[in-house]
Amino acid sequence: AVEVLMLLKESYCCKSNVNAVGLELMLFRDAAAAAHMNPQVVSAAKLLILNPNECDLWKMILEQYFLMTDYSLWEVILNGDSPVPTCLVEGVAQPVAPTTVEQKLARKNELKARGTLLMALPDKHQLKFNSHKDAKSLMEAIEKHFGGNNKTKVQKTLLKQQFENFSSSTSESLDQIHDRLQKLVSHLEIHGVSLSQEDVNLKFLRSLPSEWKTRSL
Repeated sequence: AVEVLMLLKESYCCKSNVNAVGLELMLFRDAAAAAHMNPQVVSAAKLLILNPNECDLWKMILEQYFLMTDYSLWEVILNGDSPVPTCLVEGVAQPVAPTTVEQKLARKNELKARGTLLMALPDKHQLKFNSHKDAKSLMEAIEKHFGGNNKTKVQKTLLKQQFENFSSSTSESLDQIHDRLQKLVSHLEIHGVSLSQEDVNLKFLRSLPSEWKTRSL
């Protein structure tokens, strides 16, 4: 099995325009196809740990991983599984242990899918996402935190550009300049961009008109 994966990897390494993540994705795709012909290839499948900057690619590679191992778990992640069995206790629905074969299988798949997702996260993020008790909501939380939609990404990029190009005019007071900069910093923080106080202070001083710089000195 390992030899099959190594041969696939060597064949792709000959392509100079393939980056590391793209290589992994193509490798998983061909290895997944090979797994149907040779089940031993499954044992060589490796779970890719999420790179926070490449959430979309990670999700595609993760799907290929489940295609090689157990695709039913991927379906649980995307669609959720059967509802947790409940019974009425004094008019209130309370979860109960699964009893039927179908319920037990659904619960087993749910636990495996959720556990695999947690293992695919960097160690420092696992505790943060552990509060999500089912695989579907866990994946949604991961995508929201690390992926974001296109509109959010565009806003984040624009805010970064605004900070880089931040300037002021002589018609503004120091308080007005400071307040405007702080609002921009707050918006950046909402979008997950952290700035040190030193960077903010330097940006403030460098944005001052020449007249204000003379006075501040």
